[in-house]
Amino acid sequence: MRYAIRDPQGAIVSLHREPVPGADALPIQHPEVQAFLGSEGERSFAQMDADLVRVLEDLIDALIRRNVLRITDLPTEAQAKLFDRKHFREGMQGHALSLYGGGHAGLSPSGQVMPPDAGDAAGTDWADLMP
Repeated sequence: MRYAIRDPQGAIVSLHREPVPGADALPIQHPEVQAFLGSEGERSFAQMDADLVRVLEDLIDALIRRNVLRITDLPTEAQAKLFDRKHFREGMQGHALSLYGGGHAGLSPSGQVMPPDAGDAAGTDWADLMP
């Protein structure tokens, strides 16, 4: 069940998981809920979240590359999640356009992002970098 807040014209303007004052209770399958969440050609919240995750990954990589952040500054759980996503993305990129030529970017043992073809530390064996 979702709880929808409507504008004066009756259109859903926000959707909540928990009851809120003035909200209509609607099942997740309700057509208005589905339209608000972005079905049928509109961007869904899930797609926007996935896009934001990619932006955050790129931001973390940029901060590491500029020595503002070290991967070891992050909690162990966050490091593991980032490494898991990198492994998965690297596996999926076998069919994608390579923006960096033939090489891989990676992290050095000191936590710095290495440019493509920067040597053995730029390989995909992220498990060696875990504390």
